[in-house]
Amino acid sequence: MSPHPVAATVASLMPRAKAELTELVAFRSVADFEQYPRSESEAAANWVADALRTEGFEDVALLDTPDGTQSVYGYLPGPEGAPTVLLYAHYDVQPPLDEAGWATPPFELTERDGRWYGRGSADCKGGIVMHLLALRALKANGGVPVHVKLIAEGSEEQGTGGLERYAEEHPDLLRADTIVVGDAGNFRVGLPTVTATLRGMTLVRVRIDTLEGNLHSGQFGGAAPDALAALVRVLDSLRAEDGSTTVEGLAADGVWEGLQYADADFRKDAKVLDGVELIGRGSVADRIWARPAVTVLGIDCPPVVGATPSVQASARALISLRVPPGMDAAEATKALRAHLESRTPWGARVTTEQTGQGQAFRADTTSPAYEAMAAALSEAYDGEKMQASGMGGSIPLCNTLAALYPEAEILLIGLNEPEAQIHAVNESVSPEELERMSVAEALFLKRYATS
Repeated sequence: MSPHPVAATVASLMPRAKAELTELVAFRSVADFEQYPRSESEAAANWVADALRTEGFEDVALLDTPDGTQSVYGYLPGPEGAPTVLLYAHYDVQPPLDEAGWATPPFELTERDGRWYGRGSADCKGGIVMHLLALRALKANGGVPVHVKLIAEGSEEQGTGGLERYAEEHPDLLRADTIVVGDAGNFRVGLPTVTATLRGMTLVRVRIDTLEGNLHSGQFGGAAPDALAALVRVLDSLRAEDGSTTVEGLAADGVWEGLQYADADFRKDAKVLDGVELIGRGSVADRIWARPAVTVLGIDCPPVVGATPSVQASARALISLRVPPGMDAAEATKALRAHLESRTPWGARVTTEQTGQGQAFRADTTSPAYEAMAAALSEAYDGEKMQASGMGGSIPLCNTLAALYPEAEILLIGLNEPEAQIHAVNESVSPEELERMSVAEALFLKRYATS
């Protein structure tokens, strides 16, 4: 760990950080109120607001965003004439998926094998704690040298765009000279990394109808058009034989020029079963950072347990399409919907509905803020040189902020390294990464203030 006094302060604050993350993880703040109570998200928002007030933030507010969720805002004034830095994270989380698959309860922070397990521990409640640690360390070592705005989003995982629309309606609220998005992560533990690109995304729901109602498969099967079989054919048309995404009208030949991702490392990080092949063509980095990628997120059809011998009258699916930088998400949505509709067989009735969308993002890694971050990360990681990678995930707010504040520098850091297994069962955060990244953020703010 860096010998800087800031590092010693952060180290002394880690027990408090664990206690706070334990409290935050306990909130079931999934912003899908058909699955989880709205009160859980509201309680998490109030926790963040109280934490900001405790740290001396002014103008702390719960912002009611157009998608029906709340984002938390606060302003911490710095020295006169200092630049303004916006710190971002989100307190909403993905559903825990199969709770039985967790080794420990998903909403109880649990230490195991040197890591802290719990939904949101890395993505992105840990990011909120990271920001708080960095600011506390600065306050204990001469004060925070910049004006700080902090925004904690309440629906990032749902892709419903509430904060993006709120920011567009209140363009001065989040204005800053530099924006630090704490929702990315290192390429792997111990390798300091900034994220240079994000894929955009679109979500499309498709429904296929063939009959007025289900039919007995013995009496009608073989001639009656099966909606589930039609849907399977449509979904299969989205991939080539090698698994590459094949949406008609979308190029799938992008090349990633930066940091590469070895096949063996990817297999290990993704926990691919022995003997199972990776899908697609090109390098792994090409496939996950530079090309579109389709995923079937869910299918509505009868479960195996309790299924009856019936020809299905209707079926539907939710499809995610990740969109690389340089590809317009709106055009990709049109292409995906057209593909689904044109590939539906047997004259079946098909309807498609877009349920979410966000544009891809590319950062300017040559800016002065990146130079300050490179130095800060190197110091926090004992001389390790900062790397720049892509990220296959999406943070739609980045493009909104880039459009609203074209002069602002946007940096993406965080705690989401491969071992964190974000969005999967047994999500965890490395406390060492939390400590080092908090130190790096604090050192960055010091360096940026004088750059």
